[in-house]
Amino acid sequence: MRNVALELGKAGTAGTEKGVRPVLRDGVVVATLRASIWKEAATAVVEDREWVLAKDGRELVGRWPADPAGTARLRARQTSWWRGTWDVDLEGLVLQAARASLWRSALRYTDGDRQVALGGTTGGWSPRPTLTADVPLPLHQQVFLLWVESVLARRDAAGAGGAGGDGDGGGGGG
Repeated sequence: MRNVALELGKAGTAGTEKGVRPVLRDGVVVATLRASIWKEAATAVVEDREWVLAKDGRELVGRWPADPAGTARLRARQTSWWRGTWDVDLEGLVLQAARASLWRSALRYTDGDRQVALGGTTGGWSPRPTLTADVPLPLHQQVFLLWVESVLARRDAAGAGGAGGDGDGGGGGG
C-alpha cells in the first residue's frame, strides 16, 4: 500500500511563521523545515524532535543537535554526478537512489529491485518537492529524503540560471 505523499509547502503558509516551510501530508502539517538562505542546511522539526540537516563535505547529513559535529544518523552521498546516483543511509537502511527521469532532479530510492520511495514535484508555476514512500519509513526519514529532493531541485534551478525556482528560498540554500 502506498503512503500519501509528503509535500514541501511554501514558507509562511499552513500556520507556519515566515521563513518556515510546512511539510504537508493531505494538507496537514506533519513537520516543519527552516532552510538556510546561504547554505545547503536546514533545521527540521519532526514529531517534536529537532534535526540538523546540512551539507558536510560531499554528503548531505541529518543529525540531532546534541550529536557531535561530523556525525550523522541520516546520510546521502552522491556516487556519480554524471548518472545522478546516490547512496542513502537511513539509520542502517541503505538505499540506492537514481534520477527518476533524465529531465528532472527527482530521485527513485530503491533497496535492490524494490522501490522504497519516489521523489517528485507538484505541478504548476511554482513546483514544490514531494516524496511518496512505497514502504513504511519513519516520518523523520521521509522528511530527510524530502529535504534531499529540495536541495537537488535548488541545485538544478541554480544550474539553469534560476529558472524554475520556487521563489521562496528553496529547501536547501545555495
